[in-house]
Amino acid sequence: MPTKISALLPALALALGAAIALTGCGAGSAAPAGTAGATKVNGGTIQYAHQQEPSCVFGGWIEQAYLSYQVLDNLVSLDSNHKVVPWLADSWSTSADGLTWRFTLKKGVKFTDGTPVDAAAVAYNFDYWLKGGNSTAQVWLAGYYSSARAVDAQTLQITLTAPYPRLADTLTQGYFGIQSQHALTTRTAAQNCEAPIGSGAFIVTKWNRGQNILLTRNTNYTSAPANARHTGAPYVNAIDWKFVPDATTRAAALKSGQVDAIYDVPSIEWSTLKSGGFQLERYVTPGRPQQLTFNLSRAPFDDENVRKAFAYSLDREAIVKTIGRGVIPFEGNGGVSRTTPGYNTAAADEYSSDPAKAKSLLDAAGWTGRDKDGYRTKDGTTLEVVLPYGAGSIINADGAAILQGIQEQAKGVGFKVTLVPVPQSELFAGAYSKPTEKDLSVGYWTAVTSGILYVNWRQSTATAPNYNNAAFVNQPELEKIILAANSESDVSKQNALYAQAQKYIADHALAIGVYDRLSTLAVSPRLKGVWQENAQGGPVFDDAYFVK
Repeated sequence: MPTKISALLPALALALGAAIALTGCGAGSAAPAGTAGATKVNGGTIQYAHQQEPSCVFGGWIEQAYLSYQVLDNLVSLDSNHKVVPWLADSWSTSADGLTWRFTLKKGVKFTDGTPVDAAAVAYNFDYWLKGGNSTAQVWLAGYYSSARAVDAQTLQITLTAPYPRLADTLTQGYFGIQSQHALTTRTAAQNCEAPIGSGAFIVTKWNRGQNILLTRNTNYTSAPANARHTGAPYVNAIDWKFVPDATTRAAALKSGQVDAIYDVPSIEWSTLKSGGFQLERYVTPGRPQQLTFNLSRAPFDDENVRKAFAYSLDREAIVKTIGRGVIPFEGNGGVSRTTPGYNTAAADEYSSDPAKAKSLLDAAGWTGRDKDGYRTKDGTTLEVVLPYGAGSIINADGAAILQGIQEQAKGVGFKVTLVPVPQSELFAGAYSKPTEKDLSVGYWTAVTSGILYVNWRQSTATAPNYNNAAFVNQPELEKIILAANSESDVSKQNALYAQAQKYIADHALAIGVYDRLSTLAVSPRLKGVWQENAQGGPVFDDAYFVK
């Protein structure tokens, strides 16, 4: 159950009471354009309330990417036009056959342990990821990566086994942050987990498990990405990155002035915060949206007509509009979200609400009986489908309400949808991951290209299992289309192939979209310069400053 506001706010107030007062932050200066009448303050500590606490700062979950983005630099960044721009790498090139990439690194950049950010260190990171150092980086590159080596101190060479023209785009995600090779090889796993050493704008100073992480300014920061708002060290002294799971508590703390910014703004609070003068940021995450994938390995969804019946039983758009209050976008595409290059509108529009058609398809599939509660039956078996979801982690409170709406609408044509909220600890330990444990999977995958289709739909074999294939049945024809798209250098042809793959998913009702996964921020009027990075929508505090 959600934590009561009355229980959390006193503790939160106590913690915030020790924060650095703005009036003592540092010398004032003339405010930048857009902050007329205010004075910019150098220094201060940003009190930031995030919703989820990861097990390590760096890793394969987006919540880790948001954190590590503050501490680690990437080779490249993504600007607001979805263009790859320099970060640690000044430039890059590919060979004619697409199998060799070369990145030229900036000179003079150092990790915060004093060791150089050179090609050898970056090459070590690639091998580290592929050996399991980051599970998400691993699944993105597996099947394409062959080796990485330092040609010289500033030149990194990546060799691939097959062309992957969107490699640079992929490397803009937070899963590809570069760590100190010296730290990875000389410190314990626990030390690198809690405080990874990078060359980023902030340094991990202290982690109070269950409460917060303190990030302090890297005064020697020189390697901001090309799309940063300024170069050099951050304006603020520190970020107090708090973990406040309850969305109502986060919003209340922001409105009362106890925190300066919050993540994951509840849709019900959006208009109130906007009218209150708070800065609101909404980023529709590219990649796989919040969608439902059918388990094709067993009844009832091994029958394509039953899958289509489920899709037609729902007015997904009405549910999302009602719960999302105009903030959360409906998404019909089960393959990729609307902000993903190569998005196919036809695939998104394939299933509209049609209960009569759903009933007809279920009749044809033999689900003609009814049990005492009115659910359909076949040969004495109730048409029950199990839908587990990561409560408070993969699915927030708004998302849970949307799933309840789906449950109620599907009941109208005879489906009994059993929702199973799964705590984060159990979900990440593998609960409900087997095909015998569920009939539907819900969730998202952030990405910057439609190459996410490769991650989600690559065939699973004994020698190369794909645990991200939630349908549990291989689709060789679909994989063939996706592989062709991944290696196509002509962007228009590449997007056409990705669109074809999305249409295949829709035509065979392998997955249906529900809503686009959002990254949202609300920021106090006294804090300026906060923005969202363009690969995953995480908060960027490097350019932030206080005003008074």
